Amino acid sequence: MVFFEESMIFFPDPYPSGQWDVDVVSSGSGATIEDCFFEASDGVRLHGWWCRPSSDTAGATSEMVLLWLHGNAGNLSHRAPQMLALSRIPVQVFIIDYRGYGRSEGKPDEQGLYRDARAAWDVLTGAMGVDPSRIVIHGVSLGGAVAVNLATEVEAAGLILQSSFTSVPDMAAHHYRIVPKWLVRTKMNSIAKIGGVGCPVMVIHSPEDEVVPFAHGKRLYEAARGNRRFVEIPGAAHNETSLVGGERYFAAIREFLEECAGSGRRGE
Repeated sequence: MVFFEESMIFFPDPYPSGQWDVDVVSSGSGATIEDCFFEASDGVRLHGWWCRPSSDTAGATSEMVLLWLHGNAGNLSHRAPQMLALSRIPVQVFIIDYRGYGRSEGKPDEQGLYRDARAAWDVLTGAMGVDPSRIVIHGVSLGGAVAVNLATEVEAAGLILQSSFTSVPDMAAHHYRIVPKWLVRTKMNSIAKIGGVGCPVMVIHSPEDEVVPFAHGKRLYEAARGNRRFVEIPGAAHNETSLVGGERYFAAIREFLEECAGSGRRGE
């Protein structure tokens, strides 16, 4: 278990798997996609896509940016349909591949993923010129743990946790009951960190999630402090939250973004 732990948690799909022509991906969507390359603090070269709605798209959320931290498998190109659907809210989406995923170099591990998320934040607020009051961190599944960690380090406008877990040892105990928690080195202990998040928090989860128990989402919501909300999406499997949730799912994110955008304007 100790020897194979990281290979049981991270399932990267490296380049060239997927569709990487941004013009092909964005064709007919009304959005533009830009390749972005940047470096983590330890020198690992990373890749992301910056997806922006057309300039004539109006809305209170059009200047907001979702920093999207995806789950443990595949790469960002596999999330293109969801990314484009989110852009129609409208909102800008910056999705990155962790080290070892897609076109990003290196090999994934817990601390490395934390560095990658921080590097994405730094390039957004630095070279890309995005004010932190416009950024909402959106973590999906394993990405939720990365998002919680980042949200304790920076002052984001908001935090969205979708289908995410309390900690990796808790997940191991659920799926591999014979494995003692102390044996699991990768912690990703969101339940211990989320109380330190100062921005508004929205948790999205399905009672029918077959990978991450619904109780994990409820515990994260209950441990969050201050402005928080919980969105239940009945009937959705782990990877079907946006599909099954449909307009209700996107409306919930739109409403949360509007609230976060309003808070940012009041703070100016």
